[in-house]
Amino acid sequence: MAEPLLHTDDGHEDEARLWAELVATARRTVADGLVVGTSGNVSARIGDLVLVTPSGVPYDRLTPADITGVDLTGRQVLGTLVPTSELPMHLAVYRTTDARAVVHTHAVHATAVSTLVPELPPVHYMAGALGGPVRVAPYATYGTDELAGNMLRALAGRSGCLLQNHGTITYGATLDQAYDRTAQLEWMCRLWLTASSVPGLTPSLLTEAQLAQAGERLKGYGQRR
Repeated sequence: MAEPLLHTDDGHEDEARLWAELVATARRTVADGLVVGTSGNVSARIGDLVLVTPSGVPYDRLTPADITGVDLTGRQVLGTLVPTSELPMHLAVYRTTDARAVVHTHAVHATAVSTLVPELPPVHYMAGALGGPVRVAPYATYGTDELAGNMLRALAGRSGCLLQNHGTITYGATLDQAYDRTAQLEWMCRLWLTASSVPGLTPSLLTEAQLAQAGERLKGYGQRR
């Protein structure tokens, strides 16, 4: 097992900078109420190295010396803390997509929806930003290859999904993008739960074509750099 980061060359400076961003994102999931305690986890990829939050350590206690990293096979190559138990899910995403960051949470509204339906009803066009209607991956024990496989099937053509009786997982090109997709998914779940709770009324839903059109427009959203 490798020693904690102590070097100052450019490569290790990049790792240190990404680790700081990862820890900040993990702390944000707590501050925004998307996780409780040490539930949920965050990772980011740089080359063939995956930096990931360690198992069972409160995010406010993490320091630069706690950097934790594995290769794409799951072999630990940085740090002394044990990586998150959900490592199989994170690695499955990196092996099969172009993701550079993954955020997993136990967000309450999203988890509630995961117990009710096999797919989040398309109540808002932001589902288009995730690739279309958000699916629910069937339940499997946390930290298992079975759960990772269920997740990959639910993620096909999507950048986020719900995990039945468990939570959410999203990925993106950056930590900010992965986090924003998680926040949007939780918001859409809260929206559907709120709208569907009105007695005698049923929420109007968007069509597949409407979501696809929104998804195309969202690709050009924001400032060009």
